[in-house]
Parts: sequence; C-alpha cells; structure tokens
Amino acid sequence: VAAMNYLLKTEPNAYSISDLKRDGETVWDGVTNLAAVKNLREMHPKDRLVIYHTGDERSAVGTATVVSVDAKDPKVPLVRIRFGKTISPKTLIAVKEEPLFHDSPLVRQGRLSVVPLTDEQYQWLVKA
Repeated sequence: VAAMNYLLKTEPNAYSISDLKRDGETVWDGVTNLAAVKNLREMHPKDRLVIYHTGDERSAVGTATVVSVDAKDPKVPLVRIRFGKTISPKTLIAVKEEPLFHDSPLVRQGRLSVVPLTDEQYQWLVKA
C-alpha cells in the first residue's frame, strides 16, 4: 500500500511543531469530529503528515510520519506520530490561491482537523 498523506491541524499554544520536535514522538489525540476520526482510523505506519498551526498563524509549519495506529476503539484511534522537520510556513491564504487545493477539504471544510492530501498537495506544502 502506497503511503497516504494527511494534514493535521493543531492550536500552536496547545501543541505546536516545536513541542513535537522536542518530544520526538506523540500520540495525536483530542480529535472528536467524526470525519476527522475516520481519517485517523484510516492511517497506516509510514503515512506522511503535514502539521498545520491554526489560530492566528493558519500555516503549514512542519512534517511528521505515522509510527503506529491502534484503532481498537474506533471512536478514539491512537495514532502515534514522529517529528519530521520544520518547513517554510505555507499560509492558508497561499493555499487558497493554489489551484491544487480548489476541491480540498482544507479549503472547503475549515473545521476539519485531519485532512487527506494528494501527493501533489503534500509536495506543494513541503517544498521550500
């Protein structure tokens, strides 16, 4: 199975890319939206992640990788992620101007905290 790509949103004052860098790994939790939980359940080890700061920043700020997924409790899948790297921030404004994201839930469903990405979208977000 080819690696999938997802964007994970976080409030930087709750858990930022700096916190993930410091911790190395963490369990991504606190997700309650049913569509977002479904996306978490569908993750597999080695899936690629973009970490996105919400709030005042509204920018993609780093990468991570899925280490493990424990979906025994389908309502609360435990997804362990590992820090990848920090990236040049890509703002929501820039994302909205990029045709690759025209139909993306990132633009269409602003409240969705776990968003699937195409390979092209992932590459666009992480390129310098």
